[in-house]
Amino acid sequence: MFWGLGKFLTLLFWLVVAVNLLNPPIHPVHLMLNLAGSLLLLMHLLEVVRFNGSLKGRTHRWRDRLQILLFGIFHLQTVPEPKHA
Repeated sequence: MFWGLGKFLTLLFWLVVAVNLLNPPIHPVHLMLNLAGSLLLLMHLLEVVRFNGSLKGRTHRWRDRLQILLFGIFHLQTVPEPKHA
């Protein structure tokens, strides 16, 4: 339940950032939202690069990468550990 709530709140944040890009509110607020969105996108990109190896053996690696890009650590916690032979 915790990971699902985290995914929901992250998706809600991305929605706020998207609305901010289309219709910015008062001056200092939209700059802070753009900065926060940019930093979160950078963090999620780094997570995709860092945890790309743990996606080997997954049937839908590109979908997993997209979900990591959107949800970050909240998706990574739901990905099972790769099995070593």
